[in-house]
Amino acid sequence: MLLTKASEYAMLSLVLIAKQESLEDVDTLSKKLNISKSFLAKVLQALAKEGILKSFKGAKGGFRLNQNPSEISIKTVIEIAEKKPITVFECAKSVTCCPNNRGDFCSIWPFLNNFQQKIDEFLEDLTLEDLI
Repeated sequence: MLLTKASEYAMLSLVLIAKQESLEDVDTLSKKLNISKSFLAKVLQALAKEGILKSFKGAKGGFRLNQNPSEISIKTVIEIAEKKPITVFECAKSVTCCPNNRGDFCSIWPFLNNFQQKIDEFLEDLTLEDLI
C-alpha cells in the first residue's frame, strides 16, 4: 500500500478547511500548503463529489466541510483521494482464502489478510477530528 500525494493533500487540506470559519478557495489552500493548484483542485473536487466537502462556485466561492470532522474517517478520505480501496497486497482483501489459487502452499495469505483488517480498522476509526 502506497499512499500518494493525493492522500497527503486531501488530509492536509481537510484539516485547514475544518479549522476555518469561512470558505477556503483552491488558490488560498494551494499557497498555504505550497502545492500545485490544479492537482489540489482535482483532489478537492473528488472529496466534494463524494460528499465530504461542499463546493461553492463564484468569486467568493470555495470549500467547506459537508460533514462533522468526527464523522469523516481517514480510510474514506484516502480511498476517495486514491480512487481505489486501500490494500496491503492484491490478495489481502479476500475474506475466505487466497484468491490466486495458491491455497495449498500460500502460507502468507492469513498474515496479509489479518494485516489488512487491522489497517482497515485503524483507518476507519481514525477521523478528521483526530487529525485536527
